[in-house]
Parts: sequence; structure tokens; C-alpha cells
Amino acid sequence: MAASAMDGVAATALRSVLQRVKQAAERSSRASDRIRVVAVSKTKPVSLLREVYDTGHRCFGENYVQEIVEKAPQLPEDIEWHFIGNLQSNKVKPLLTGVPNLAMVETVDDEKIANNLDRVIGNIGRKPLKVLVQVNTSGETSKFGVDPDGCLALVKHVTSNCPNLEFCGLMTIGMPDYTSTPENFKTLANCRTEVCNALEIPEEQCELSMGMSGDFELAIEMGSTNVRVGSTIFGAREYPKKQ
Repeated sequence: MAASAMDGVAATALRSVLQRVKQAAERSSRASDRIRVVAVSKTKPVSLLREVYDTGHRCFGENYVQEIVEKAPQLPEDIEWHFIGNLQSNKVKPLLTGVPNLAMVETVDDEKIANNLDRVIGNIGRKPLKVLVQVNTSGETSKFGVDPDGCLALVKHVTSNCPNLEFCGLMTIGMPDYTSTPENFKTLANCRTEVCNALEIPEEQCELSMGMSGDFELAIEMGSTNVRVGSTIFGAREYPKKQ
């Protein structure tokens, strides 16, 4: 990704993030091209997403169904959209029909949402959707996600009963102040080990989505294959609110 004198602030920030990802990968003897950076673009205007897209980046994440449904048609179809927010059942159909290039939902945290996704995908006839099972590794009541003890059962439900979903791995958010981040990340890694042993698949086939703007380097060093970086790339500028 060659630098350009015309690059804006967001494009320059993305380059810095990718360099930090590369360095964190090297510290843990991993290949940086095996680590996906999701540019979290919630509340950011389409113009900023386009700036980052124009650097060659293709993976973007949104937290709100209304926003991703509004933005996706305004941007190129080769974007790989990740939905990373809590998904309510009544928003499943608008999300899937409004974003044909939705690549992954990272926030499957109970059987009901898995069943709804599976049913709607079957009804609209789109290809199977990649999903991650969200695990609440910090034990906070304010956090979504299945308890670590229930992780395997939910994964088995997805793999056995949801033919239109492709289970790809596990996701967690962790403590907001990062004080317990290593323990949270270790818990997710332990969940992966349990899942892979039960499904008899190699751990390389089960992604770990953990790490955000404040802790993505530590997450990579602890095995993350997918990091969600927002404010570090896009800054504080926000999407105009509807009147």
C-alpha cells in the first residue's frame, strides 16, 4: 500500500495501524497477513470510509443496522462488511436484505439470533453467512455474549442446526478499562481450545476476534486473528444525525 501525498488523516492513520499490526505479529512470530483489521466506521461519514477504501482497505465494521443499511449502497460492492453490534431479531431481515455484501456477523450470542439469521438467509436465498459466537469473557452484566461455560453448546447449535451459517470462530470485547484484558483474552483462547477439541478441528480453523483501538496489539500477541479498530483510524468526527 504505497503512501500518497494526497492521503488524508484517516488514510495516514490506517497506515500507522497496519504497521503496528505488523510489528505485533512479528513479536509473536505470526504472519501479519493472517490478521484482519476491521475498520470500525460507526458514526463516521461515508466520505471518511471512502478515503480509507481508496488506500486499498476493504474490511469495515458497523454497530448499528440503520447505519450499515444506509452506508452500504453508497460505497463499492467489494467491501467486506462486518456487523459487530448487538443484533435484535427484528433487525435481521433488514440487515441481510439491505447489505448483500455482508461478510460476517461477529455477535451471535444465543440460539434465537442464530436461528433467525439461518431462517432469513434461507428465505432470501443468499449464500451462507460467516458468523462468530460472542463470548462474555469479563462477566459484566452490561456486556452481551454467551457465558464461557455455554460457549461450546452454542457453537454446536450453530454447526448442527443452522445450515445457512458458517461458524468461523469466537469474539469477545473484554473490560473497557483494559485492566483484565489479558485474562479476558486468555478465557477466549481457552474457549477456542474446548471448541476445537469437541469439533475435532485444528485451532487455525477457529478465528479469535478480540482487540480494539486500545488493546489490539496485545490481542494480536495473544492470538487474535481479527481486530476491530475505530477511533485510531477515523478520529472523533461523527456521522450527521438525522433531524
